[in-house]
Amino acid sequence: MRTLQVELGDRSYPIYIGSGLLNQIGDLSIKHGISVQSTHLIVTDEQVASHYLKKVENLMAEAGFKTVSHVVPSGESSKSLAVFEQVMTTAIQGKLDRSSAVFALGGGVVGDLAGFVAATYMRGVTFVQIPTTILAHDSSVGGKVAVNHPLAKNMIGAFHQPVMVLYDVDTLSTLPARDVSAGFSEMVKHGLILDKTFAYWCLEHASDLLALDKEKLAYGLERGCAIKAEVVSHDEREGGLRAILNLGHTIGHAIEAVGGYGRFLHGEAISIGMVGSAMLAESLGRGETLLHETKKMLRALNLPVVLPSDVSVDEIMDAMQHDKKFTEGRMVFIVPDEIGKVSIVKDVPVEAVRSVVEKLKEEEQQ
Repeated sequence: MRTLQVELGDRSYPIYIGSGLLNQIGDLSIKHGISVQSTHLIVTDEQVASHYLKKVENLMAEAGFKTVSHVVPSGESSKSLAVFEQVMTTAIQGKLDRSSAVFALGGGVVGDLAGFVAATYMRGVTFVQIPTTILAHDSSVGGKVAVNHPLAKNMIGAFHQPVMVLYDVDTLSTLPARDVSAGFSEMVKHGLILDKTFAYWCLEHASDLLALDKEKLAYGLERGCAIKAEVVSHDEREGGLRAILNLGHTIGHAIEAVGGYGRFLHGEAISIGMVGSAMLAESLGRGETLLHETKKMLRALNLPVVLPSDVSVDEIMDAMQHDKKFTEGRMVFIVPDEIGKVSIVKDVPVEAVRSVVEKLKEEEQQ
């Protein structure tokens, strides 16, 4: 088992990464002070439930915990106020109290949704992350929880840190190939923003990662989590430095919204968005090979690097104007300076962004 610590003073918490960790959920829950008197809520989705829900319920029961479970449909559409209300109903009917915990068993969607439930039920209860996707190595760390509005992603949310992240890499073996690739988008992103060596390590070991080689996967997840934990420890609420974690997300979130939160997986949209950020960097005269290298890394992991020709540029631009990073005709963009280093640029003209989105579409024809 590998253990990392997210340093946030009295709200610091560990990230446990390893094989077979689900079997330790009872012991670890007791270690982290979760009450055996209260009832706890497990939130998961249909896909994950079919593999792991009964196991987790049984393990918790064996350790003396009482739980109720709520299963949501798989996919981004479950990050909605309507589904949030349904989960809240289960919590209320299950008689959760102030000493209860909400366990997020699943990927980023489940983590964001369950975390928002934990942040708002009785004004905040204990939260535990049990990620079961590669993508969730990013979203399970840092305490940003939210649901989507039809007009904009993550517009309704909070900061609510977990008491622990329990990452059993064995759960990744049941992921569809498309989800595996999409998950590596955020892993590469961590290298692109802060660790050039790690970015090229992802490229060098792309085939091992796609094959879910346990040793390489565990290292990649640990390094990705460590980079995010370091950033979050310095800037929990995105007052400055933490914004660098948004590389590719401004365009990416707009792509997700235009696709109805179903056509594109989050990692796929972020991959295209990171190519857009590299294009923007190129237009600003930064790094001659930056765009080429970024695309090479993403392609090696079977990630998309172009915007399908049927996606409307106008709709993408409209969606971006609902983004939290848009103000008065200017946009805040995370722009790479080189592989492993980025800058926060606060005054990117909308016209420059539009040009990038148009170019992302044109690239499909090449």
